[in-house]
Amino acid sequence: MSVFLKSLGHPSELKALLAYKFAPASQNKLNHQKTMANDEQKKKCYQFLDMTSRSFAAVIQELDDELRDAICIFYLVLRGLDTVEDDMTISLEKKLPLLRSFDKIIYQRGWNFNENGPNEKDRELLVQFDVVIEEFLRLKPGYQRVISDITEKMGKGMADYAAGEHRENTSVATIKDFDLYCHYVAGLVGYGLSDIFAESGLEDKSIAKDKVKANNMGLFLQKTNIIRDYREDLDDGRQFWPREIWANYVTEFKDLTLPSNSEKARHCSSAMVLNVLHVVPDVLSYLSNLHNQSVFNFCAIPQVMAIATLALVFNNLDIYHKNIKIRKGEAVRLISASTNMDNVVEIFREYLKVISQKNDPLDPNFLEISMALGKVKKTTTTFLSYV
Repeated sequence: MSVFLKSLGHPSELKALLAYKFAPASQNKLNHQKTMANDEQKKKCYQFLDMTSRSFAAVIQELDDELRDAICIFYLVLRGLDTVEDDMTISLEKKLPLLRSFDKIIYQRGWNFNENGPNEKDRELLVQFDVVIEEFLRLKPGYQRVISDITEKMGKGMADYAAGEHRENTSVATIKDFDLYCHYVAGLVGYGLSDIFAESGLEDKSIAKDKVKANNMGLFLQKTNIIRDYREDLDDGRQFWPREIWANYVTEFKDLTLPSNSEKARHCSSAMVLNVLHVVPDVLSYLSNLHNQSVFNFCAIPQVMAIATLALVFNNLDIYHKNIKIRKGEAVRLISASTNMDNVVEIFREYLKVISQKNDPLDPNFLEISMALGKVKKTTTTFLSYV
């Protein structure tokens, strides 16, 4: 009931929530449920998927049969890798070899890992990782090659970062290093998904060739989440905002939380949002090149969530003190609408307008943000079918 109460002032959200609540299951989801009913091992993998990311699990279940399992396993393999990388209780002596060899581990039947800290939220995935490996080995060889290749690249990148390259102590140093880190943990996911789409035959082979756009699909999501997660990361001893940006405003990263630095903190976050806005044209261009409906929905939904989140965090000091997120009603409205390019463009325009309205003329980044918004808005016209 609280979900509906939060959307009381937003009729379109209430309508979307009610439609979502009473909507019948899609044919793809029914196919998925039928398959799982007769396959306990596969069912276990989807339980892990739901455990690690309920929102991502929902969109994966709506994929066409050809893609669903490959992307589920791709996600679980990378989540397993990330669970090793993210756990600060694992020593570097143990962590680095695991990260650098994870692409080989996924071929080792029976492999499990139970050395994560007790508070690591996805610990159980690695404790029973042999189930994921078995499902991985059931995939078509082409999908296995893609997953192994991306796992190798991501593992080595994570290991380099964990070993101290591309950062200063626990802080990302430069914008270039920030881009590289986001490439390792998210841009490579864009590479892998594009390769899987092409391998399936449901999308044209060309979708896998444009690495810049595939990378920026991942960067848009990752950078937006990094801005949103300032407080959580600070409390966990992680600093992903690049020093090259935040050092223009404060001496220590944690000083952004001080009431006396509120205006500096506001300007710092706007500089971070400015950094993200530059990749939006590539996001829209990538989406416009997709043809399969289930692939389009799968790719579009996280991106519209990201632009809504970017508008929420922009000029919002709450990010320094607590975790914030868009309303569930708002999320359901966006999911329901993200079925074609015209709708996606209109959603982007809606939230770009919100950012524009919140853009403060006294902010030193005001002009650059205005120019970036103008460029993106001009680009959106290219992707509308009725212009």
